[in-house]
Amino acid sequence: MQLQNGGALAEYAVANEGSTVSRPPELAGLKLDGTGPEVNVLVTAASGGVGQYAVQLLKLANAHITATCGARNIDLVRSLGADEVLDYKTPDGVALKSPSGRKYDVIIHCAHNIPWSTFEANLTSKGKVVDTTPGFGTLMSVAFKKITFAKRQLIPLFTSPNKAEEAWAKSIDGHATGKILVEP
Repeated sequence: MQLQNGGALAEYAVANEGSTVSRPPELAGLKLDGTGPEVNVLVTAASGGVGQYAVQLLKLANAHITATCGARNIDLVRSLGADEVLDYKTPDGVALKSPSGRKYDVIIHCAHNIPWSTFEANLTSKGKVVDTTPGFGTLMSVAFKKITFAKRQLIPLFTSPNKAEEAWAKSIDGHATGKILVEP
């Protein structure tokens, strides 16, 4: 696939050097060279495309990773580097409770419809939630947190898909494992 403008949903893509970037040295403030202190991180929907990358990158950052996914993907997510894996349909998975009782310094939120109160109950006092699926509620929560000078942060991450609408819709429905292949 030749990469033109925007992104690509492919295992391999040919791109001009000017259209690429190096892996960032940090993810959510965490150094990806393993030199930082151990942090506790939760990745929701860890078997999806974004979640799989997040787990692997966070492992480089010396993170203790708790991840949520469906029961059929637990072994996959564990093989990617997650230290603890929760089935999102179990009571502990719904509550995002770490099996070891850890509070999270960072949550990489790749799922939908989890209320802030669930995150807040599991965050450290200065914990951050990076929301990769922000909606209107997320924006309202961000505004409220800024107004009240809350120590716990909600950080929305926006993307702008403009091609492959069907593939994007399948990805957004929340049940794809890994990346979705788009064939011409």
